[in-house]
Amino acid sequence: MEKTHQVVESVDGSIAMATAFPGHHEAVMDEDYKFLSKAIEEAYCGVECGDGGPFGAVIVSNGEVVVSCHNMVLKKTDPTAHAEVTAIREACKKLGKIELSDCEIYASCEPCPMCFGAIHLSRIKRLVYGAKAEAAIAIGFDDFIADALRGTGFYQKANLVIKQADQHGAIIAEQVFEKTKQKFQMY
Repeated sequence: MEKTHQVVESVDGSIAMATAFPGHHEAVMDEDYKFLSKAIEEAYCGVECGDGGPFGAVIVSNGEVVVSCHNMVLKKTDPTAHAEVTAIREACKKLGKIELSDCEIYASCEPCPMCFGAIHLSRIKRLVYGAKAEAAIAIGFDDFIADALRGTGFYQKANLVIKQADQHGAIIAEQVFEKTKQKFQMY
């Protein structure tokens, strides 16, 4: 069954993810797809409202969303307010603890070294990401993101299950960068 994902731009210039495709109902039943889609929606939201770059993150515990966040670097004037770090901060506050070992994180893009470190330190048990870092690099983000952890063995040493989304989830995550590059300027 071929699935097609399409990002659409409305008359008012806002961007949304069109989710109507053959087998959509079955895909929504897949929790990874469902939560990754929410992270991708957050990525669009962050750019649309001018808060920051096209990155989103969702933290889930026992199949329920704890928090859903996007990049807040511009809004907070804080270079550490990435989607994953913001989500971890909010989840810790909401749950009243600093160890999130019963949680999973869904990120629209492969996390940068800082975010990966925060994921590791919070003891999140599982990371699912959509786009590879190269999608962010293609619109001007620093290639340090992709190179810093690869080949260091850090991914392998972390007590964390790491999964890139299947091809369909990865495709819709990569579209975030292509569709928002004109709306988001890094510097």
